[in-house]
Amino acid sequence: MSSFQHLTQTADWKTEKHVPVIALSGKPKKGESVGVNITVGKEIAHPNTTEHHIAWVSLFFQPKGEKFPIEIGKAEFSSHGSSAAGPNTSTVYTSSSACFDFKTDKSGVLTAFSSCNIHGLWGSSLEVEL
Repeated sequence: MSSFQHLTQTADWKTEKHVPVIALSGKPKKGESVGVNITVGKEIAHPNTTEHHIAWVSLFFQPKGEKFPIEIGKAEFSSHGSSAAGPNTSTVYTSSSACFDFKTDKSGVLTAFSSCNIHGLWGSSLEVEL
């Protein structure tokens, strides 16, 4: 069986519209909540049409020295222009971004995944130093 590392695509988010970009709302401090924003298509917009869209993003944190990552949260995107009248007939389209808050007593690595219905699983990571 393959690991996620072998299943996940990565690239420079400034040239690829599928990579989840991780941004912190400030400098993380031990035991204090910090905001994390995940955006897919930050520099190059992802289409988010009925036929081609980001289905979800998920965020994990792996504290230094611990064996397993902790899932911080997951956001599912359900509005891609589809309606009873057919594909791309609605005026409602989901923006592929999500905000999470978490706190920790340890430094570690945040890892975000995004899932495109056509192009599969994408990922990126960010070191978090306290």
